[in-house]
Amino acid sequence: MAIGRSKVVVVGTGSVGAAVAFDIVMNHVCDDLVLIDINKEKSWAEATDLQHSLGYNGSKMKVKDGEYDDCKDADLVVIAAALPYITGQTRLDMMEKAAGIMESIVPPIMKSGFSGIIVVITNPVDVMSYYVHKLSGLPVNKVIGTGTALDSARLKYHLADVMNVDPQSVHALCMGEHGDSQVIPWSQITVGGKKFLDIINDNKVRLGKFNIDSVSEDIKMIAYRIVNAKGATTFGIAATTVQIIKAVLRDENKVIPVSSMLNGEYGEKDIYAGVPAVLNNQGIKELVEYHLSENEMAELKKSIAIIRDYSKKLNL
Repeated sequence: MAIGRSKVVVVGTGSVGAAVAFDIVMNHVCDDLVLIDINKEKSWAEATDLQHSLGYNGSKMKVKDGEYDDCKDADLVVIAAALPYITGQTRLDMMEKAAGIMESIVPPIMKSGFSGIIVVITNPVDVMSYYVHKLSGLPVNKVIGTGTALDSARLKYHLADVMNVDPQSVHALCMGEHGDSQVIPWSQITVGGKKFLDIINDNKVRLGKFNIDSVSEDIKMIAYRIVNAKGATTFGIAATTVQIIKAVLRDENKVIPVSSMLNGEYGEKDIYAGVPAVLNNQGIKELVEYHLSENEMAELKKSIAIIRDYSKKLNL
């Protein structure tokens, strides 16, 4: 009996795509990894460099550079292609050029016969996820944006640091746009199963100076500080993307806040936005709908309205 091999294709081998590929190899996430880039020398160089790492990590993976035809039998394609960040831009400012990149990438992926799952990293990721869904014709459960998963990881790390606990003991997430209007639903955040708002009230001496609004702003702006200093965020988004890939390939039924198509959840329809979703080998199995406070719901709707306004510019 033939044993199937899992296959992932990463399109775009810039700093983000290369970091994702490295994380995939170091964690042996799949059996076959293919790298594609408009700059074929770059994809060859990254693939070859990764091949040379295999001699020391004990992996039996196969890594190569390739063409869009290699997507035909892939289980999952990651779209990481993007133009370099220009200082002062927001993620939404990148939309028109990002749309052009999607128009050059998605049709040849689908022409190959690909029928798997696409994970979109390219910003503005909520709008681009919807655009990839439209361009590909794939069902909405098979197009996943990284959304607010990285923002949520940043928040978890920050709260764990404040509380001096393991980040895995913190349940926290961001919702809405992966961008400046993202929302932190503080009513849903827990540490060790206890509501964080109750922890603040019960520890006023220790946490009396904790400012929710300040933390929310810090989580929104930290990416810009990183990008301005090193050109791109790489390790965080790579680890985030690999968690999504693993949840899909390993059928984990894991809840991760990703950019997903809303179909009545949170009172919204026909829009991609960052919300908690159950991920398995079908892609997005279902969405998790929290009972948000009145203010949180209002802020979420404002964030989704911003995504919708930009989506309309692409006739979505």
